[in-house]
Amino acid sequence: MLCAISGEAPQVPVASAKSGNVFEKRLIEAYISEHGKDPVTNEDLSTDDLVELKASRTVRPRPPTLTSIPSLLSVFQNEWDALALETHTLRQHLTQTRQELSRALYEHDAAVRVITRLSRERDEARQALSRINVNGAPASNGDTMEVDGQELPGNLVAKVEAVQEKLSKTRRKRAVPEDWATTDVISNFTPTQKSKPLYTGARTISVDASGDLALVGGSDGTAGIFSISQNNLVQELPVGSPVTEALWAGSKAIVGTSSGIVKAFENGVEVSSFSGHAGAVTALALHPSGDILASVGVDKSYIFYDLTSSAQALQIFTDSALNTAQFHPDGHLFAAGGADGQIKLYEMKSGANAANFDATGPLKAVEFSENGIWVAAAVKGSTSVSIWDLRKASQIKVLETGGQVTSVRWDYTGQYLATAGPTGVAVQQYSKSSKEWSEPLRSAVPAVSVDWGSSAQSLVSLDGEGVITVLGSA
Repeated sequence: MLCAISGEAPQVPVASAKSGNVFEKRLIEAYISEHGKDPVTNEDLSTDDLVELKASRTVRPRPPTLTSIPSLLSVFQNEWDALALETHTLRQHLTQTRQELSRALYEHDAAVRVITRLSRERDEARQALSRINVNGAPASNGDTMEVDGQELPGNLVAKVEAVQEKLSKTRRKRAVPEDWATTDVISNFTPTQKSKPLYTGARTISVDASGDLALVGGSDGTAGIFSISQNNLVQELPVGSPVTEALWAGSKAIVGTSSGIVKAFENGVEVSSFSGHAGAVTALALHPSGDILASVGVDKSYIFYDLTSSAQALQIFTDSALNTAQFHPDGHLFAAGGADGQIKLYEMKSGANAANFDATGPLKAVEFSENGIWVAAAVKGSTSVSIWDLRKASQIKVLETGGQVTSVRWDYTGQYLATAGPTGVAVQQYSKSSKEWSEPLRSAVPAVSVDWGSSAQSLVSLDGEGVITVLGSA
């Protein structure tokens, strides 16, 4: 028989009536007095539960004094007993710690596997979302997400067709208005007016048809209407989120926000609000009819809105985030500049992808010329503007501006292309007679956005501090 605590033959063996384990009597009594439990099964145990076992043994002599060898042996025995008890306790704690560590490692491994699986499912869901439309239809043009059978409502289709028929017949025969700015006038543009800082973090400016009211917005969640003639902010529009884009739709002020909301204001009152985007709105565009609005966003979708009924008409998802947008001057095509470096052209009536032009990087600005066959495009961080021909589906000209380009604007006649960036504002001109490009203006006024004034007699620029500068004839 061996003691369950010391592992040696007991001198006075006793057994537990509950577990049947054999112990050295002095060891188990000491353990019970301290813990009150069986050291092996951890059950409650008292000295009454111990049964002494009869075994033949040599009777030990009475304990002598510590000066004798037997007394020293007794002391050594007591020390050994205490060591045996402590060792057993440490073994128990070690076993318990091993069990806890094993369980913790198992739970950690299981958690890692679950996180990995969920991450993979998330990535697959995101990829699937970028490849299918909201109705679950497969893509119809490579990886691009198109909506099978989803089209504009009939009333908007009729409006698009009517506008296309009207404008395509008259656009190329349209004469340059008599009061339109000439090359000499534009070449003499100088800063004639400068406002105080309006909004920090301003990114866009839009001048209305009268040429007097400029719509701007900032990162503080407020948009404003600035009177150029009064050189003063005449009205503020509470938007609630940082303004990312703004434009005029007749008398309506339209703003897009970083929260994905598009709001329309008229006479300072909010008349409609749309929240179709699942991320920031990056650009707005107005159809030539004036009744259809488009927005694009980082959620890889573009949305058409019916401004007459204040309703969302169509949403189509693409294969990349969209940074900029513009309608064709005839109104039958819609262009969007993607973060993937593609200029994507879509048919208005069906939303189908008509063509893609590959640029050199993420698009910053896309603008149709009034001649209907050219598209000007600027890539983020680039110092040049590329001109694309829709008929040839190819790049025909690269215009070097001398500084980073953040905004481009064609004038109504299609002669002048204004560019803006941190280093200044410039105007590029195309001459039909000589079929050559020239640069009548390059100004050092920094700007993040630029727009033409009435009859191209001025340029209205906006910098990042919200300062509006008017360039015109002195």
